[in-house]
Formats: sequence, structure tokens, C-alpha cells
Amino acid sequence: MPSVLNLATWVALAIIVVIALTQAIRILREYERGVIFTLGRFSGVKGPGLILLVPAVQQMVRVSLRTIVMDVPSQDVITRDNVSVKVNAVIYFRVMEADRAVIQVEDYIVATSQLAQTTLRSVLGKHELDELLAERDKLNADIREILDAQTDQWGIKVANVEIKHVDIDESMVRAIARQAEAERNRRARIINAEGERQASQTLVEAAKILAVQPEAIQLRYLSTLFDIGADKNSTIVFPMPLDLVSTWLKPGRPSNTSTARVTPDRPSAPGPGRSGTG
Repeated sequence: MPSVLNLATWVALAIIVVIALTQAIRILREYERGVIFTLGRFSGVKGPGLILLVPAVQQMVRVSLRTIVMDVPSQDVITRDNVSVKVNAVIYFRVMEADRAVIQVEDYIVATSQLAQTTLRSVLGKHELDELLAERDKLNADIREILDAQTDQWGIKVANVEIKHVDIDESMVRAIARQAEAERNRRARIINAEGERQASQTLVEAAKILAVQPEAIQLRYLSTLFDIGADKNSTIVFPMPLDLVSTWLKPGRPSNTSTARVTPDRPSAPGPGRSGTG
């Protein structure tokens, strides 16, 4: 009977030792840190590797130092030009100081998510729709700076913020399409007008060159005749210099015909039946 009691005692002691070792031994991975509390008071950060704790006296909270990717839910945002849109984003952050992430805030992941949602609405509401669509890099940087400044007291570093989707009402999409089409038409007309202006300047310069060198117009005539002869045309137009035609178009030009001489009429011979005397 005493041997049975001794065996039960040893078994109970072994169980107690195993439980104590289980509570005392912790193994932390390379990306983990342990925040140690001794009788409720912060006593340091340990890890990675093997950690020994005093059972029932010390407690440990695991904290991961890896980058956390958080998807911010869609937020209803009213831009500065009174356009209602839905915007969602993604945030990349990591814990830099494990003790502050545990002590300063109850749940740093939930706190960062809520802060990101409110910051997203407040920052985007200060900009117009065109800026929201065209200047995403600037808006991402502004949101990241605000989040990083406010989460620094929690020992968290916000590495990046990216706006994923901007959902716009269907009527607003049509209005933006009409605006884009009008802008393309405006640029096309400007380019066309600019081309006409450059062509006019080139023609003026060519006319000045031809006026200085009249012989050059003959080369132009020959080039024109060559172009006409290249096609199978039944009609050939010969260009005539304007200076040659202008001499015929001037008012009061001298006549090339000779002036007719007027001679006095001679007395006609008496006809038959007439006498030569009165």
C-alpha cells in the first residue's frame, strides 16, 4: 500500500513538472518578439529563440514584426467639388517597437484600420474629383504621412498606402466621358489651326524666295508639268506667268493696232445720164 502511494506521488510530481516546464519554456521565431510582464509590470522584450519564464509569475505576449497588409473597406467620400465616390485602399505597416504596440494600444491592428478609414475620408474630401483620379501618388503620400505620424506613438511604421478603386456614379462617368471628348476635340482643332498657320508661313517664305529669284518659278512650272504628265490625263493645263497677264489687264494700255489714215473723198465720176455741168 505505501508503494502505491509513493508511485502516485511521483506521478503527480512529474505531471506538475511537465506543466511547469510547458509554462516556462517559449520558443520565438526570427520575426517574433515577446513582451514580458512580471507580476503585471513590464519587464522587457525578449526573442527570438528560447525564452524561459517563471510560471505563474511572468506572462508573455507574442508580437509579429512582419509587414501586415490591411485592406481598408470602401469609404463614402464627398470631394471638394461635391461629387460622391466610394474609395477603398490597402495599407502596408509593421511593428517597430513591440512593447509600445502592446502597452500603448489595446489592439494595434484594429486601431490602425479605424484610423486609416477616417484619414482616407478626411484627406480625399479636401481634393476635387480630377485630382483624385489623376494625382493618386500625391494622395497616397499624404495619407501615409498622416497615418505614420499618428501611429508612431504605438510603435508602428506605415510603409505604404495605395488607393485601389474609385467607384463613381454612372451619370458622372458619362459626364467625364463627354468632358474628355470635348477636350480631345479642342486639342484637335488647336493642332489643325497650328498646322494651317505653319503652312501659311511656309507659303509666305516661298513666295518671298520666288520674288527674289524669278528664275525659280520656271523650275516650279517644269515640276508641275512633270506631275501632270505622270498621270494619264487627256487635258494639260499650261500655267501662264501672272506678270505676263497683268500687262493686258492694266487699264489705259496702249493699243497695238495701227491708226487708220483718213483721206478726203475725191469727186466721183459722173454717172450715166448725168451731165458734167450743173
